[in-house]
Amino acid sequence: MSTYNSTSPYFATLITDNYLNIMVDRPIPKYSDDQLFEINTTYDLRPDLLAWDLYENSDLWWVFAQRNPNTLKDPLFDFRIGTSVYLPRLTTLKEVLGF
Repeated sequence: MSTYNSTSPYFATLITDNYLNIMVDRPIPKYSDDQLFEINTTYDLRPDLLAWDLYENSDLWWVFAQRNPNTLKDPLFDFRIGTSVYLPRLTTLKEVLGF
């Protein structure tokens, strides 16, 4: 059983003897109505700010890397001005992550 909330990237990862097991990815599905967004100066190196502005929850910063694994190998340092990423809808996240 996880002690992490449903918005955490670690939610599906088990904890055994007070140690976090090998991380279980929480894939974000690709939908045709995901918005293509070019990262601008406001969000340079700040996926948490974009998550707040889109979803009113900065803890969802990690969904951008999960949705764009070939573009954002590093969820922070690849989040740079001019990089285009797909943004999942809030309804998608609610459905997939269960919050």
